[in-house]
Amino acid sequence: MGDVQDEHPADALDMPPDEHPADALGMPPDEMRRLAHWVVDSVLDHFEHGPLQPVIAARPFDELMGVLGGPVPEEPGDPLAAMSCLVDVALAHMQHGDHPRYFARVPGPSSFAAVLGEWLATGFNAIASSWAGGAGPTAVELVVLDWLRSLLGMPEGAEGVLTSGGSLANLTALVAARRVGGPGVVYLSDQTHASIRRDLAATGFPPEHVKVLETDDRYCMPVESVAAAVERDRREGRRPTVVVATAGTTNTGAVDPLPELADLCRSERLWLHVDGAYGAPGALCERGRSLLAGIELADSLVLDPHKWLFQPYDVGALLVRHPGALESTFDMSAEYLANATAGPGEVDLRDRSLELSRRARAIKVWLTFRVYGVGRMRAAIERGIELAEHAERVLADDGRWQVVTPAQLGIVTFARTGTGHEDHAPAAARVNHDGFAAVTSTTLRGRSVLRLCTINPRTTESDIEETIERLADPV
Repeated sequence: MGDVQDEHPADALDMPPDEHPADALGMPPDEMRRLAHWVVDSVLDHFEHGPLQPVIAARPFDELMGVLGGPVPEEPGDPLAAMSCLVDVALAHMQHGDHPRYFARVPGPSSFAAVLGEWLATGFNAIASSWAGGAGPTAVELVVLDWLRSLLGMPEGAEGVLTSGGSLANLTALVAARRVGGPGVVYLSDQTHASIRRDLAATGFPPEHVKVLETDDRYCMPVESVAAAVERDRREGRRPTVVVATAGTTNTGAVDPLPELADLCRSERLWLHVDGAYGAPGALCERGRSLLAGIELADSLVLDPHKWLFQPYDVGALLVRHPGALESTFDMSAEYLANATAGPGEVDLRDRSLELSRRARAIKVWLTFRVYGVGRMRAAIERGIELAEHAERVLADDGRWQVVTPAQLGIVTFARTGTGHEDHAPAAARVNHDGFAAVTSTTLRGRSVLRLCTINPRTTESDIEETIERLADPV
């Protein structure tokens, strides 16, 4: 196998240019450089001037389709005009998750080094499916996974895979857990991310085997409730198999009691899955580490580098404590893959998830760590935690607001003082509509609240203060 991939037909490499067949999709080198420089300049303009642009913008369906659509082009067009249309129309009318005042859901504050890595991987059409077909990109992914394993405290030998994001990473983990532990009952909380219920349905867990438990007054899943549910299900003849804990809920940033849940799962022989899609990287810094104690005890752990590790979309990560669990679940063999099978010590990443053709998502993550170093990334994560604490202080000092859940892992929720069930969605929609900021409302125990997620290190204190002020403005 190694000999095959190292062979390069000399006659092909040394072929004179005029003997190459004509490329119907080619461009002259100077034209490629001209267009590539335009793309680079456009992205640099976005990084430099993006904070001055609207955080979120949209146009009606008919307008966008009218500009971007029409008959399929039969003849070649002006590439610069087409790219300008993309930048001015398509890419201008969307949410900008990397904007300093994007506080909705969970931001995606991409760093420039990560963009460079994405460009390189895309430009080289890098694939990380088999060792034979992508040894270099596969090695990079294995390195990145091991760095993440080390940073999050999981044991030597834990394995993983990169996916498109948390939904697919969680799905991959749950399929593996079902393959290892067999069918049975899964326990989660009313604050578990909605995508996990969808994942469980897709995985084949029947609705009656998905037990949603009520959280406590901190919006955490009580260990006592899980233990009682497990005992009840065993008594009634059901088979408990998986507990899904959350390390940073989307609503409030709450972290379930991971050490206690790990103890319970160990004693009951259950698989502990931890969804840390946004919150897990908080463990890299001192402020977050104590909140996320026990995250290293998970049987499977998910995080999204395109959230709090400052990557462009998309990249999610799954780490699994048990070596071989992913391969035993997803191993794929076919006659046309006979010459693309890993040898001793090599890895075919196609055997660790449902993806066969896999782009090299790890390139950008690897380059980010190499360029900035974990120290600067740790400081950027800590900055997000501090910004939420600043928002909490501003809200607490403003008589118009009541803090509903305190700042934790970069999220704070709040409501108008003296209101019971007032709907806060209109206030969020008003701020979103004028493009100044992107904010979401959510519901906690039937109560409408506003919510800020402040994990972008480019956000300023004044960004937060002005956003809160605009939310309070009734006009």
